[in-house]
Amino acid sequence: MLIIKEELLPFTLTFLVILLDQVSKLIVVDLLPFARPVEVLGDFLRLTYVKNPAIAFSLGRDLPAGLRTIIFLVLPLSVLAILLYFFFSSGDFSRGQRWILAAIIGGGVGNFIDRLFRPGGVVDFIDVKFYGIFGLDRWPTFNIADSTVVVAGILLLLSYLISKKEAKK
Repeated sequence: MLIIKEELLPFTLTFLVILLDQVSKLIVVDLLPFARPVEVLGDFLRLTYVKNPAIAFSLGRDLPAGLRTIIFLVLPLSVLAILLYFFFSSGDFSRGQRWILAAIIGGGVGNFIDRLFRPGGVVDFIDVKFYGIFGLDRWPTFNIADSTVVVAGILLLLSYLISKKEAKK
């Protein structure tokens, strides 16, 4: 029987996020036409297969391709290394915060895999209407890895704020 140390158990979530992200991208690439929206919930939710050669919100897409490749491989790898360092070296994280960090790492690795192995950039496909909020008719197209990083990042921030508030009491 395989026994996993308790501190490594959150990495099952990391693996699950990577698996869901990569399988969903394989399905999208195989089944969806490129850059042609497929309505799921009318105009509100569409699946639109696109590739993002940059980072979040297409930041850096105008950089020269060689520089973009170096930055977008080195920067995420550095962030992942820092997260792993803090995961293993810091005793300040609660059990729940370790699970949240593991989810963030999974999302980061999911997109990093795309940058390494998918020509043209990260596969994005979730396309949501945003009703003019922040001047956006539609939110920038994203994927499971992106949404995991954002949701887990918000949860990590909230858990940190809550733990600080409780520590003051």
